[in-house]
Amino acid sequence: MAEVRELLRRIPVFADIPEDQIDWFLSQSQDVLLKPGDTFIRQGDPADNMFALLEGEFNMRGEFSGEAFIRDLSAGEVTGVLPFSRMKNHPVTARALTDGRILRFPASRFPQLVQTMPELATRLVGIMSDRIREVTRFEQQRDRLASLGKLSAGLAHELNNPASAAKRATSQLRELFIRVRSASHDLGRRQLTTEQQAEIEKVEASFTQTDTHPLNPLAIADLEEQLDSLLRSHGQNDLWQLAADLARRNFQPDALEHLFEMLDADTARAALVRISTSVEIAGLLNEIESSTSRISDLVKAIKEYTFMDQSPVQNVDIVKTIENTLTILNHKLKKGVAVERDYQKVPLLVNSFGSELSQVWTNVIDNAIDAMGGSGKLRVRTYRQDDCVVVEIADNGPGIPPEVEPRIFEPFFTTKGVGEGTGLGLDTVQRIVKKHRGSIRVHSKPGDTRFQVWLPLAASSN
Repeated sequence: MAEVRELLRRIPVFADIPEDQIDWFLSQSQDVLLKPGDTFIRQGDPADNMFALLEGEFNMRGEFSGEAFIRDLSAGEVTGVLPFSRMKNHPVTARALTDGRILRFPASRFPQLVQTMPELATRLVGIMSDRIREVTRFEQQRDRLASLGKLSAGLAHELNNPASAAKRATSQLRELFIRVRSASHDLGRRQLTTEQQAEIEKVEASFTQTDTHPLNPLAIADLEEQLDSLLRSHGQNDLWQLAADLARRNFQPDALEHLFEMLDADTARAALVRISTSVEIAGLLNEIESSTSRISDLVKAIKEYTFMDQSPVQNVDIVKTIENTLTILNHKLKKGVAVERDYQKVPLLVNSFGSELSQVWTNVIDNAIDAMGGSGKLRVRTYRQDDCVVVEIADNGPGIPPEVEPRIFEPFFTTKGVGEGTGLGLDTVQRIVKKHRGSIRVHSKPGDTRFQVWLPLAASSN
């Protein structure tokens, strides 16, 4: 008994507990010797014992929300169920890694422990609080990683589309440059007058330097038929693809007829090949420019969303942070969510901690999209109320059930299925808003759910 008493004293929470209380604790506990691999806590079993680890090394493994949880324990720690804990079943399995020795204290004796050893009970409550914080940090980290994964997948898709378009256009350009070079050489071998050369260049420039309004499919088909008929009338029976290309660029029959009036048939053919190829090249260059601009805009939005290369605390334009978030979430919005914006025209600045406000908008908007089933109307509004900016994010989904609404900001509370949510999204939102000395409110009924975030304006906005 003296040896066990000495080992128990080495555990910090028992170090200065009075002797009579230690005696009582030992009288209620079971001394257990363990071999490597022996299990003393099994996942799923009733949580009906507290364990004081006297000697040895131990390992704890479990699963939280589908994620593996691993922690090593050593002599000097207390584990298992603790006083005032609501844990019903063990979420982990614990086993010895080496020869070990533990004290098993039954949870049924906790009421007597609180009366007999009040100081120990207080310390054990502190351990339980630390444990809750550890699990919360684990869940929050898991939630952040899950959110980051979803955002990354969406951004990868958003970046891949313009990148693929640019790559495809670049590949097509190689073939077109060969064709336009051949047509240019063909024209160069012919004896063209200055007037003829000027006319070819004029027609070519009119299609490559200006944007034309796209015709509707019926008008394009009709124009293509006219151009093809005109080409055939001049002996060009194999230029149907050229007729289609010219029709898409709204090339009129009178312009084509004018070329045949100025040039012989073979020269006109070479000129038309070069003109149509130049038009295609111009279109592909526009596509590359548009695609790379889209990539650049996305990269810029990502940098602003994360406040990369910027000071951690600064005055930020609320509308700008919302727009960056909408850009980041575009992969979910474009599937069927219409966004209505109603922003106050005067910039509203808030002193913010880096990208934390972006996280607020992401969670609220993402929840709204999910609530609408990915299809509906998202309304985003900003306005000033006294010394605060109010951001209202609304959706026309089914609404939040009255019995659920009071609990939506509770940690770990979620209405989503297993593996779909951790219940930390709105808890995180509320913590960030409070950190910014603001508040968040929700008003919900079927067809109209509105989250209002109130944030104090920065001094420069007053």
